[in-house]
Amino acid sequence: MNKKKLIIGTRSSKLALWQANYIAECIRNQYPDLEVSLRHIMTTGDKILDVPLAKIGGKGLFTKELENAMLAEEIDLAVHSLKDMPTQLPEGLVLAVITERVDPGDALISPQYHTIDNLPQGAKVGTSSLRRKAQLLKYRPDLKISDLRGNLDTRLKKMDTEKLDAIILAVAGLKRLGWQELITQVLPNEICLPAVGQGALALEARANDHEVLAILEFLNHQETRWAAEAERAYLAEVEGGCQIPIGVYAYVEKDVLSLEATILSVDGKRQLRQTVSGQPSEGIKLGRVLAQEMLDAGGREILQELQ
Repeated sequence: MNKKKLIIGTRSSKLALWQANYIAECIRNQYPDLEVSLRHIMTTGDKILDVPLAKIGGKGLFTKELENAMLAEEIDLAVHSLKDMPTQLPEGLVLAVITERVDPGDALISPQYHTIDNLPQGAKVGTSSLRRKAQLLKYRPDLKISDLRGNLDTRLKKMDTEKLDAIILAVAGLKRLGWQELITQVLPNEICLPAVGQGALALEARANDHEVLAILEFLNHQETRWAAEAERAYLAEVEGGCQIPIGVYAYVEKDVLSLEATILSVDGKRQLRQTVSGQPSEGIKLGRVLAQEMLDAGGREILQELQ
C-alpha cells in the first residue's frame, strides 16, 4: 500500500462525528500504518434548520458539499447515513461501502405515554419526515404532526420546548449515541416502514481511486448491500427524495431477499403496500419490478398529487 494518509470528510453533528470516528477507528485497526484524519464540512442541510426538508429539496442537502470536496481531492472519502444519500451520485463518485445495518426501525419517544396506542386523541407528534407523517396518520388519523428539524440533540430538546407528546427518530442514531434508553417503543413495520437504507452507513469515494476503494473493501457487508441496493433501486424508479411519502425495507434470510414497500398520500388516507421476494443478487431488478407494479396499481396518481 502506497497511501500514507487518508482524509475522511464528515458533517459536524454529534451523530455524523460518531459515524466518521467509528469508520476511522475500523480503518486504523485494519491498517495501523495509515494516518487517518477527519475534516469537518458544513452542508446546506446543516445551515437551513427552520424549513421542512421537503421544501428545500430533500436528499443531496447533506451530501453535496462533501461530494464537491471529494471531487476536488480535498478529502478521500465521505461517511454518510445511507438514508441521506441520493440514488444518483455525481459523475466520478461511487458508493464504495455499505456497512452492516444496525436496527432499521423508527423509535417513538414519549416519556409520558410510551406507545403510539397510548397517545391521547389529538396528541402532538414531532417528525421531520413525510414518510413517517403519512404512515402515522394512516394508523392514527387524529394525531397532530408537528415539523421537527435539527440534529438529534436539538430535536430531543424541542420535545419539551414545543410541548410535544412524542417524537419519532431513527433507532440506529439513538443507539449509536448511546441514547437507546430514551426509546419507549420501536414502531413495528406494520405501522411504519423505514426509509431506504435506514440503519446502514455509506462510504462514498472517487470511482478512479482504486487504492482507497481497496482499503475500504473490508467494511462492506454483503447482505446489507443486497438489501440496500434493492431499496435504492425501488426509490430511483419511483423517483423519490425526502419529499415523497414512501417506506421500503428489504432483508435477506435463508438466501431469499424480501422487499416490502408502501406509497401513501401525505394525509395517510390512501396507501398502497406490496411485497416481493427473490434471489439476493437480483435485488436491483426486484426493486425496479416492485416499483413499476406499484406505480401502475395507483402509486403514480398518489405521487402526481404531491407535485
